[in-house]
Order: sequence, then C-alpha cells, then structure tokens
Amino acid sequence: MSHTVMQLLLAALVVLPLLGAVAALLPAPPGLAGRSPEQAVLRHGVTVTGVVLALSVALAAGFDHDHPARMQATTDLPWIPALGIRIHLGVDGISLPLLVLTALLTFLCALYSYFKTPTGPSPKAFVALLLVLESGTLASFAVLDLMLFFLAFETVLIPMYFLIARWGGEGRERAAWRFILYTLLGSVVMLLGLLLVGIDGGTFDMVALATDNGSSLSHTTQVIAVLAIGLGLAVKAPMWPLHSWLPDAHTAAPTVGSVLLAGVLLKMGTYGFVRIVLPIAPDGAHTFAPYLAAFAAVGIVYGSLVCLALARKGAKADLKRLIAYSSVGHMGFVLLGIATLTPTGVNGALFANIAHGLITGLLFFLVGAIKDRYGTSDLDSLAGTTGAALYGRAPRLGGLLAFGAVASLGLPGLAGFWGEMLAMFASFRPADGLSRPAFLVFMALAGLGTLLTAAYLLVVVRRVCMGGEVDPAAEKAGRMPDGPALVDVRRHELAAWGPLVALTVLAGLWPAALLGLTDPAVQQLLAGGN
Repeated sequence: MSHTVMQLLLAALVVLPLLGAVAALLPAPPGLAGRSPEQAVLRHGVTVTGVVLALSVALAAGFDHDHPARMQATTDLPWIPALGIRIHLGVDGISLPLLVLTALLTFLCALYSYFKTPTGPSPKAFVALLLVLESGTLASFAVLDLMLFFLAFETVLIPMYFLIARWGGEGRERAAWRFILYTLLGSVVMLLGLLLVGIDGGTFDMVALATDNGSSLSHTTQVIAVLAIGLGLAVKAPMWPLHSWLPDAHTAAPTVGSVLLAGVLLKMGTYGFVRIVLPIAPDGAHTFAPYLAAFAAVGIVYGSLVCLALARKGAKADLKRLIAYSSVGHMGFVLLGIATLTPTGVNGALFANIAHGLITGLLFFLVGAIKDRYGTSDLDSLAGTTGAALYGRAPRLGGLLAFGAVASLGLPGLAGFWGEMLAMFASFRPADGLSRPAFLVFMALAGLGTLLTAAYLLVVVRRVCMGGEVDPAAEKAGRMPDGPALVDVRRHELAAWGPLVALTVLAGLWPAALLGLTDPAVQQLLAGGN
C-alpha cells in the first residue's frame, strides 16, 4: 500500500470520530431518522465506529510487517512554529495493536449500546461523547509530538467524566469527580515534565528525542522529568497507591464506560512509559526503575488480596468493583515488565496490555449483562439461593463468565498467560545496573499474586455460576436454590462478545503474531533508534 494511502488512513482514524461526534449532535437527515430519532443516532454511532474499525484493519493490512520498527504512515506538518509544535503522526509495531484494540472495543460498545441503551440523558450526547473519547484515545497512540500527546491525553478525560456522571449508576457524581481530579492533577505534573524535556532537548518531536536517547538531557533533568511525567502516567495506569479513583469509577460507570476505561484508557499510561520515558530519558528511567517495580509488585499482591476479601461470603461486594481491583493487579504486571528495562519485559508489558483489554473488556460486558438481568451486581445476592446459578439458568452466560475468569487468571493457552509470564521472566534477569536480588523479590511477589488471582476468580465462578448458598432466612422461608431459567446470551451480546473471546484464544495460541510486531520496535526504542 502506498505511503499516501497509509497517511490518509491514519489521519482519518483520528479525525473521523470527531466529525462523527459533530454529526451526532445535528438533526438526522430526512429519511434517516425513521420512527425513532434515538435509534437513528445510536445507529449513527455504530456506523461511524464500524468505519473507523474498518480503517484500522486496512491500516494493519497495509502495514509493512517486515519492518515493524520503522515509523510508518507518517505525517509531519508545522502547527505552531513559534513553539516548535508540529502535527506529527505515525504508527509502528508498538502503537498499531493499540490502535486496532481501541477501534474494536469502541465499535463493540457502540453495537452493544444500540440494543441496550444506557439509562440517562439524550442518546445524541452519549454517542457524541463516545466518539470524542475514541478520537482522543486513537490520537494518543498515533501522535509523535509531546504537546500533541498531552492534548490527546487530556481529550479523553471530559467525555469519560460525563459518561460516568450522567449515565452511571449509584454514586456516579462522586466517582466522576474523583476520576477527573486525580487524572487532572496527574496531568498538570506530567505537563511540566514534558515541557522540561522539550525545552532542554530543543524539540518536542518524540522520534527525534528517542533517537537522541537522552544525550542532550543532563542526568538531573532526566530524573526530574521522569518523576514528573511518570507520576502523571502512573495515575492513569493505574499504579498503586495512585489507583484509588479506579474502583469507584468502574463501579459507577455504565457498562460501555467500564469496558472502555479498562480496555483502552488504562493503556494510555503504560504506553506513555514505553513511548516517552524509556527512550527519551533512559538515565532517569534507570534511576526510578526499582521503585516502579516495587510499587508494581505491591500493587499485584494488594489488588489480589482486596479481590479475595471482596469475593468471600458476607462481604457485600460489588462484582464490578472486584473486577476493577483486579485491574490494579493485572496492570501491575505491565508496570513490572516495563521496570525491568529489558526487551523481554517491555514486550511482555505490551502483550499484557492487549490481553487485559480483551479479557477485562469481556468481563465488564458480562457483569453488565448479569446486572441487567438481576438488577444488581452484588456478589452475595448473585450467589444466594435466589441468585444467578448461571450454569443451570443461563449456561452460555455462565460458560462465558468462567472463560473470562480462567483467561484473567493466566491459564496457559489464553492471552492472559504470556504477558505475566514474560514480565516475571524478565524480573529474573533485569537490565544491567539494576539490583537482581531486589527484582527476584518482586518476581516472587508477582508469582504470589498469580496464585491469589486464581483463588479469588475461582471463588467468584463457584459462587455466581453454581450459586445455591443457603442463608437462614431463605431456608426458613422454604426457598430452594433452583429458580426460573434466565434469558441466556442474546444475539447482539454474542456479536459484541464473540470477537473478544476469539481474539483471547488466538493471542494465547499464537503469541508470535503480536510479539513479532512489538519486539523489533522495542529493540530499536531501547537502543535509541539504532
């Protein structure tokens, strides 16, 4: 495919959702509104996100897979010459999978919303916000200018805030405010670090700075820059102990909001570490790597222990909240892989990013469907005598929940296994200059986290899928564990969840498809573009 066509494809990926958002707010053209204007705008969302997904697939098909380390489909135009800021876009083996994942999850969310409209204000606003969110996320993975990255990074905050605050459930306003305050404060600190790098380095161009590999930045500058940029990225990642906004946001968000928050937005933080911190300020990254690894290892164990406590009987825990805390542990593996500063660890982190997006996106879809059927996602209610018992009442839904759980716990042969395994393997032999005994401790903590993850997920599957936990009041009332059959997986749900299941299996059985893209790009990035 020609360079010009690739340029147009990448530019269209970023711009088309914005144009679609504007169109969603306009009155539907005569003949397209049909009998329901609300359904028309939801259909518009499906159409636009479907076209964006098709463009991302075309971009992936035209990508030169023999040279994934080379930046392709590049556009480099002056924007603010006085400040040296340029409209610089490009894609390589690191960003391409994230672009496709973002387009896929947004399309599936739009498709799901067409059949199950979230309760809230106008669907026009909902579709417009969804498309703005998609545009900002795609831009974050496509831009190659530090200031453009910051603008794209911030673009996603406002639509996600309104999706939580206006279409969320109980406690949505408090959760939305915590989300926006944490991420905005982190972004202010990150902006200072980006400005420091750009001014001292003489350019905001990420490719030029990566090729320079920190040679134009003093050690002190790199340390300060990594501290500032890293804090902003760590909030979005989310890294323990900067994670406390996440459980509330997930619990309150509508189903599609939780899917996109876990599947896409969290990846922006870890992508920033790989794209900006490691190649542009290697000395600063080396200084903070042990601390990043320590926080990551603690986060893995902490997230698993909290989930284990939430899974126990009588905890009155929300299933969405439990999955949110599981993300803290899973993203800890991503951060641990990055902290090793080795190609193996960074490749493992990038693989775990994609795997987490697929698996956790599926889990949030499933929990949303369960809540729609029962009116609650309280784990004790779902596990009681009148609860879910999905194996008997909705076997396909129960089977999918069990599949998502075993994929999340890292069963070999599924996508969740490879990223965690590579992160721990890299911790066994981190980069030169890092304390190997310390990283062996971190590896052991990560291994403990995998055992705890298996424990709480199997408890959840047993309680929700099997059900039948008898409480004294129900037993006295004579209520038996058996209950009426439920509506099992609907066709539109199967259409939204099927691709995630298939890709989870495919990535688990054929990891080379993804690692073959990322490894050459990672090798070049860590070597300073050489």
